[in-house]
Amino acid sequence: MRKPDPAVEWIRVAEEDYQGALDLARRRKDPLPNAVCFHCQQCVEKYLKAIMARHGIEPPRIHSLLNLNKSCVSIDSSFLLIADLLERLDPYSVETRYPGHPLELEDAREALDAMKQARQFIRAKLGLGK
Repeated sequence: MRKPDPAVEWIRVAEEDYQGALDLARRRKDPLPNAVCFHCQQCVEKYLKAIMARHGIEPPRIHSLLNLNKSCVSIDSSFLLIADLLERLDPYSVETRYPGHPLELEDAREALDAMKQARQFIRAKLGLGK
């Protein structure tokens, strides 16, 4: 019997954040850039954890994309190619959840762009389509 792929659940929850970010970004009334940026960061965080899980590494309970990417780089050095995207998204794991850091629509657009690029790269590494 084939062993279940531990990455599957990480991919599922990453896609929930992906859809959440897209749905929130499409709102015309009452846009929520903080929520969009948060879900963009969460999507990529969970995809990085899917890579780790696929390679038998228990993903740590941390939110830093830069630290998670270090583990992914140890698996495949080409993950260095997305470091700049991760750096743009990394602050949104915390600063979006607390008052005093209101984000603008442009921040949300940039986060969506970074998320889409990182997601496409990681999905390709997982052998998944766009």
